[in-house]
Amino acid sequence: MKLISTDAAPAAIGPYSQAVVANGMVFCSGQIAMDPETGTVLDGDVAAQTRLALRNLAAVLEAAGSSLGSVVKTSVFLKDMDSFAAMNTVYAEAFGDHRPARAAVEAARLPKDVDVEIEAIALLD
Repeated sequence: MKLISTDAAPAAIGPYSQAVVANGMVFCSGQIAMDPETGTVLDGDVAAQTRLALRNLAAVLEAAGSSLGSVVKTSVFLKDMDSFAAMNTVYAEAFGDHRPARAAVEAARLPKDVDVEIEAIALLD
């Protein structure tokens, strides 16, 4: 098992790793719309937050030796399921023709009171 840490994504804000590599797979912790350089949460709509969360997720995957194209499963946590369509549009743009398995659920509260958090499991490239 190998713990992954990169400055290209927000540092873990608790006792966990950005990702763990085990048995040829990458298990990524949830990423939110936080600027990795400033630690500031993006004050934008769910589409903008989704875009930054996915950018952070891609950075963690790259640090682990993987990519969005190698993701096999994601979990999306939304503050409000009414924002699903806006999140889904950005999500589809990021993944293109690649269609990993996915769960999307509404959560009562997310870290730093963001609107969206996304975690992933991927294969190593």
